[in-house]
Amino acid sequence: MSNLSATSTAQNSSTPIVLTIAGSDSGGGAGIQADIKAISATGGYACSVITVITAQNTLGVSAIFPIPLEHIEKQLDAVFSDLNVVAVKVGMLADCDIIKLVAAKIRQYRPAFLVVDPVMIATSGDLLLKAYSISTLKSELLPLADLITPNLPEAAELISSDVPTNKEGMEKMIGKLRKLKFNALLLKGGHLIDDENSNDLLILPNHVEQLNAIRINTLNTHGTGCTLSSAIASYLAQGNDLLRAVQLGKDYISQAIAHADELDVGQGHGPVNHFFVGHANVR
Repeated sequence: MSNLSATSTAQNSSTPIVLTIAGSDSGGGAGIQADIKAISATGGYACSVITVITAQNTLGVSAIFPIPLEHIEKQLDAVFSDLNVVAVKVGMLADCDIIKLVAAKIRQYRPAFLVVDPVMIATSGDLLLKAYSISTLKSELLPLADLITPNLPEAAELISSDVPTNKEGMEKMIGKLRKLKFNALLLKGGHLIDDENSNDLLILPNHVEQLNAIRINTLNTHGTGCTLSSAIASYLAQGNDLLRAVQLGKDYISQAIAHADELDVGQGHGPVNHFFVGHANVR
């Protein structure tokens, strides 16, 4: 956590272990399922703590069931007390109590790296985090993160602003976002559908790095945020610095999207192709 130069733990581990703390997607395209696929495909060993069970498919989310706090705590203690967890990726947490518990356990066990994907809104538009829980997320968990990875609607929720519709509007968010307590924030531009590129902004304390990628014309983008944040956590666990880990993660998700139409899953927004050939071991 907040220790981007600390790579000795990762380098001393023969198997870089990455913990995903997130919700389950019964359709398999996002959440814990996407996280495990992405971590595995990029060279990490994935373990998991399930916070929420969703009834979900490529068409949307029909039900959300938060796991009882006591069982979330038992999962966290079981993993941290036995496995050498180098990096943690946090996704869907659902409510204030779960957020507070996860933050407390992160402080207790102090993994080397923490990537937080502030899952609030699904690709389908479904609200995945209760509105009153956002302030708890901002005060309890985001300050602990090495990297936060919101998309544009999530970033807009974090700063109570309108969702930008162009590159200039996206860049105008930087000042307000910097008022949040974070070490680094990857602002994902995938929702700017009129832009021929899918460019992200890595917002650091003193400067901004732009990461460029050609936009890929496909409807199969379910789980892209989960996949990207998990890949970045995996690359951090393997000893890469932040910028390198983010760039590798960006390359990985771009290829996973590019190969998404090779799959035929569901009737709506299908998943990306986590296990496309030829990219699994890049780092």
